[in-house]
Amino acid sequence: MFTGIIEAVGEIADVRMIGGDMRLYVRTGSLDLGDVKLGDSIATNGVCLTAVELPGDGFIADVSLETLAHTRFESLAVGEKVNLEKAMRADTRFGGHIVTGHVDALGTVAGRSDDARSVRLKVRLPASIQRYVAAKGSITVDGVSLTVNALDGDCFELNIVPHTAQETIIDSYTAGRQVHLEVDIIARYLERLMQPVQGEEQADGDAGGVTLALLANHGFMRR
Repeated sequence: MFTGIIEAVGEIADVRMIGGDMRLYVRTGSLDLGDVKLGDSIATNGVCLTAVELPGDGFIADVSLETLAHTRFESLAVGEKVNLEKAMRADTRFGGHIVTGHVDALGTVAGRSDDARSVRLKVRLPASIQRYVAAKGSITVDGVSLTVNALDGDCFELNIVPHTAQETIIDSYTAGRQVHLEVDIIARYLERLMQPVQGEEQADGDAGGVTLALLANHGFMRR
């Protein structure tokens, strides 16, 4: 579990394809690895990776075919900068929102403009996740917890304040850049809870899931 508050910017030190999938070596820069052990999770551009080796200046992780299929990791190059966040601890501040490190889809930066000292970004969403994104709701972009300013067709707009631009890789974004997107986990689970469960019948005779009949039967609607 992560919060979307980036702790450091790292750098890709090595990328190797081994046995059909990938082994990734990330130099972690200013990230404190003093409390990191083998098997711990570190979000890398919003992707939850497991540290399988700790060479001292970073970590090495294996990247599965499933992860490669849903991220832009296949195009990573040595020297590329990446956002880093260690898994959150129970006694730390929860400064962003609930981030799982599981990428839902790839978005594309559609535009960038200055807005006083901030940067305005427009990011194009694939149709598969458009229904999960709401104005003033939360979204994770390359591991960064951000607030959606507005929706515009198949795009959403973001306001990047100077601190966020300085402490993440977002300041390097230009039109056409692909980014990892993770929608708010609450939206995903809410949709699932509203779907009927095949073969399940509730005690009062209502089909599984949230329906108008169910709401009426429990006093939430007038008949």
